[in-house]
Amino acid sequence: MSRDRIRIAGADVAVVGGSIAGCATALAAHRAGAGRVTVYERTAGRLADRGVGLAVHNARYAELAAAGYLDTAMPWVQLATRRWYVRDGAEPLGRQIGALPFPFRSYCWGPLWQELRRRLPEDTVFRPGVRVDAVSDAADGVGVHLGGGEEGGAGEGGAGEGGAGSGERWGADGSGRRTERFDLIIGADGYRSVVREAAFPGVRPDYAGYLAWRGAVPADRLTELGFPGLPADPWAEEDCIYGVFRGGHVIIYRIPDGQGGQRANWVLYTAPPTGLDLGLDTPTSLPPGTLTDALYAHFAYVTDELLPPYWGGLMRLTPRQEVFIQPMYDFTAARYTAGRLLLAGDAATVARPHTGAGAVKALQDAAALETALRALPERPDALAAYGTERGATGRSMVELGRRLGRTLVQDTPDWRTMDQAGLEAAWAAADGAGAFGGRELKS
Repeated sequence: MSRDRIRIAGADVAVVGGSIAGCATALAAHRAGAGRVTVYERTAGRLADRGVGLAVHNARYAELAAAGYLDTAMPWVQLATRRWYVRDGAEPLGRQIGALPFPFRSYCWGPLWQELRRRLPEDTVFRPGVRVDAVSDAADGVGVHLGGGEEGGAGEGGAGEGGAGSGERWGADGSGRRTERFDLIIGADGYRSVVREAAFPGVRPDYAGYLAWRGAVPADRLTELGFPGLPADPWAEEDCIYGVFRGGHVIIYRIPDGQGGQRANWVLYTAPPTGLDLGLDTPTSLPPGTLTDALYAHFAYVTDELLPPYWGGLMRLTPRQEVFIQPMYDFTAARYTAGRLLLAGDAATVARPHTGAGAVKALQDAAALETALRALPERPDALAAYGTERGATGRSMVELGRRLGRTLVQDTPDWRTMDQAGLEAAWAAADGAGAFGGRELKS
């Protein structure tokens, strides 16, 4: 395959990253006519067990369903309204300052990933527990360089068993790493992407100065809260709760648990306590089980003192060892394509989750990539067009995330003096273009 003309029909394609973006882009490559697709996923554990939530705007769902990336077989909960509460003395729910429409479907990450994974053709080679150290683009094809000491050959049952991604086309590159060669590499490996580093060296996510604390609670445990005067289940299934305070907020909504029940999913945004050196300038995360005493004490302070008692109590039902933290970063790559290296999902653009569009953007990237790959025989510039269009969308979502971050965390208004009209004005100022939930998918 020449370097100046990419052919997808029968191509050997590698996807680095096997989460939602990775499975979706692998599906896109298959549908576009790739001959063989190999997915590398560094996590050896069960991705299907991830129990946190995400939400998809109804309009974006309709587009992605039409493109074949979402459908009603994936368990979901229909949401309709965002209700905004502030702490008001001992009032369990707090005081509602207003409500805004929230036409979203909520999903559980694990079951959604599992459905996408299940749709991959049987000949997909899915390789969990494999660390990709680097990728390269040379005259004889793009190379995936696997780290020494990784298992590398373990396959996952179902789609494709182990093996090198391109059969005999692999070998040592002189550094002790194994190198497997392909015709095309798709980077769906998140905000610490090795594919992006190869395509655009030095592009790094910028730390925004605050954290997202995350957890979920089985819905049947909410009766343990037991506030006098409140029913056992005081909030409607279709309600998304915004608990707001100076310097942050929490979002709480119900998600399916993948087993016929529901969980209360929550995400708390606020800055860490001052004086802690968390090393966040280099992109990182704090997975379950790693919260320090200082961080958990700050979490306890926010839930006990700044949020209404019911919502704070709900969050405290999540065991400490299950709470995890995502530092807020944002960036966008200059382009989504560089030769035979393509980017999708968080590898290409990270927008803060306030946008309500993280999973949407990843799935849209896959749908747009499928369209571009299919168009290559007639339009050699189709991948460049993919990079231009999705890059513009990514930049707009990064800017929206920054504006919402300022309003909801970094420079919050005095929520306690706000009413419905004030809430509507504040939201309109932050999301003037109406892009919350994601931009329209271009056909």
